[in-house]
Amino acid sequence: MKLESFLPYRLNRAAAIASRQFSAIYRNDFNLTVPEWRTLATLGQFGAATATEIGEHSAMHKTKVSRAVAALQRRRWLVRHTNEQDRRIEHLSLSAAGRSAYAKLAPKMLAFEDAMIRKLDPEDQEALAKGLVALERALGIDRKTSLLSQRSENETPGEDDLRDRRRRVA
Repeated sequence: MKLESFLPYRLNRAAAIASRQFSAIYRNDFNLTVPEWRTLATLGQFGAATATEIGEHSAMHKTKVSRAVAALQRRRWLVRHTNEQDRRIEHLSLSAAGRSAYAKLAPKMLAFEDAMIRKLDPEDQEALAKGLVALERALGIDRKTSLLSQRSENETPGEDDLRDRRRRVA
């Protein structure tokens, strides 16, 4: 077997390289770890969430989410709110400082994505978007049924994002 032809290997390798390149931004500019930036970005997008919802949405193990939440709370970027009906549940949201950090990070996230997309011609951009939607579907990933996506005002990432990406790149 050739690893270079094995789809899981290729997907992981591409994701790892993209993640490593992007990490230079959030690590150097914001001193964040991978779980911390994912938690910050998830709360920035959705406004509030439980640790379970963050883990489900970002495919992170609960211990990584827990450590990220603790780190963001130490920085005073995150606030915990206990659910009055079930005191075992904590709703998390960004503090004013956390929202400010997210407001600075989000444009850098989009610029990084735009730079990646610009490397592809329009046909490849469309093929990639469609291929990712098809692969997610085949793997049983349905973002529309995740706990957070049900509350989201934003569209689920997929083929429709292609138009928005092309507008940003153009």
